[in-house]
Amino acid sequence: MVSIFFAQEKPNIVWITIEDTSPQFIGCYGNKNASTPNIDKLAKEGIKFTNAFATGTVCSASRSAIITGVPTYKIGTGNHRSNFPIPDFIHGFPYYLKQHGYYTSNNVKTDYNVADEKVMIAESWDESSKKATWSNRKDKKQPFFSVFNFAASHQSRTMSMPFDWYKKYVWNYLPEEDRIGDKDFEMPAYFKDSPEMRKQFARVYNSIKLTDNRIGKLLQKLEDDNLKENTIIFFYADHGEGIPRAKTNGINLGYRVPFIVHFPEKFKHLSPWGKVGSVSSELINFEDLAPTLISLSGGKVPDYLKGRVLVGKNRDQERNHLLLSSDRADNGPDLTRTITDGKFVYSRNFQPFTPEMRYIRYIEQAEITQQMRKDLKVGTLNDVQENIFKTRPFEVLYDIENDIWESNNLANNPKYEAVLQKMRKQLDNAILKARDVHFATEYKIAEISKETTPYQFRLNEEKYPFQKIYKVASLSGKKGKKIARKQAKYLKSNTEEIRYWAITGFLSQEKEFIACYKKEITKALDDKFPPVKITAAAVSFEHFGDKKSENILKEFSKSNNLDLALLSINYLLYINNKQPFIETIQEAKKLPNRNYNVKSACTDFLMIVELGKNQ
Repeated sequence: MVSIFFAQEKPNIVWITIEDTSPQFIGCYGNKNASTPNIDKLAKEGIKFTNAFATGTVCSASRSAIITGVPTYKIGTGNHRSNFPIPDFIHGFPYYLKQHGYYTSNNVKTDYNVADEKVMIAESWDESSKKATWSNRKDKKQPFFSVFNFAASHQSRTMSMPFDWYKKYVWNYLPEEDRIGDKDFEMPAYFKDSPEMRKQFARVYNSIKLTDNRIGKLLQKLEDDNLKENTIIFFYADHGEGIPRAKTNGINLGYRVPFIVHFPEKFKHLSPWGKVGSVSSELINFEDLAPTLISLSGGKVPDYLKGRVLVGKNRDQERNHLLLSSDRADNGPDLTRTITDGKFVYSRNFQPFTPEMRYIRYIEQAEITQQMRKDLKVGTLNDVQENIFKTRPFEVLYDIENDIWESNNLANNPKYEAVLQKMRKQLDNAILKARDVHFATEYKIAEISKETTPYQFRLNEEKYPFQKIYKVASLSGKKGKKIARKQAKYLKSNTEEIRYWAITGFLSQEKEFIACYKKEITKALDDKFPPVKITAAAVSFEHFGDKKSENILKEFSKSNNLDLALLSINYLLYINNKQPFIETIQEAKKLPNRNYNVKSACTDFLMIVELGKNQ
């Protein structure tokens, strides 16, 4: 333990984290319709960052990267609410702050998406509870690191829960003069501007307003305790806005977050960003938070942490691009990888056969989503609004400085060919260097986790020949005769993951080329690796309508392995002929030991069927 004198020379650190919020909806980031005076004041007195990004697009994945300092694609925590082990040498980073004299408190969210989460919580925090605060430390001279998580901006408030629930937990907590009306803001371009949509979208502004009010009370408490002049304050959101197409999607709307740091006069020498009120376009992501705070506490950053130290004498050199990732959110599997330089976002969709508005129960239950689907059905959406319901291109390139709602994909624009080629190469190199474990499939990660960790498995070239796997995965979404020929060839590989990505590619392939390789696809129905077998059945049933494929999909929809059940049911959400599977899904939903994701996928399937009957 450091001496009390030395401890007093260290800054206190407060983290103010809010949920599900994009900078587009905060006043100091240019939104004149927003009412966020406390956040705006913090930016005026601190440093505002315009290029800060979450490492994931849904809460538990994002928080696993925050607490460990290791990106999800290395540690295997990209899939929302999974439960895989991490190596013993990886700790929650507050563990290191405690070793250097800090009192650590967390109020209150954890949701770290790792096995043995209780162990991580215990080693990270002196207190983690709804009452946790700096005030609970016994020695008032001890430096502290205190986290406060504000949930009023969460997706439950902005869209997912019923409107009456929102009124009870948001609207009714706002003074009348703070309430933002349905006509008091501009609608994003990809939403229809109608009274029905405005009623729902006003929830975003009011939820953020309530959050800002509560942040104001916390900042006042810090001043009342005479601690502000000894405290560095970090403010940020855990990922993008909790509205359709933002959160859960691997584009700028899912990743980019507001991020502000306030340095008191005493510790301004630690800031490299100039005077108060400065704006920095420096690239930052959540991988940088752990090493930065360990360094601030006086600790040595462990070798496994590859993020940057952002402040102080140990500050690391700036990057010119970031690798970001988005994987399964609840019952909606996905695998998207993204490169950004702050001006452009380039995303590769490795499962483009699903749309941006893929079926996820927590999104589908929302009244705003139901309204969007009603408008889609009656044909009142424009091309931009309708496009988010269609299958995705395998790659997108957006100019996020001039197209904040990402409505114009530049990937096929010859003027941006040089940018496209550069960012493609950056993405490939970054993924290969990371040896991204999520290309192994969630089923495989669960299997290998019985003996090792995903983090360590990905480094084993013999068991995980990643360069070869990635070569085939990179074909997914691409179309044409030559691509189909390669995919058919790779179906003969001895490596399970190569066969999986070969058959996955056929989900996006053109019909005529699928027909050319019916023999190879049919043979894959007997594959010993279940994800290959199930995916082949999805391709085969959709295009050939054979009974064997139908039976495979029915069998695995009721599997005791919930990863395989979810994979099967999710494919059924997007096939055209759902009739043969209705009874099976009704039965599958009622089976014992079904988890939330499998039940949700069943519910979405039956919802689609019911909507089809009413058309």
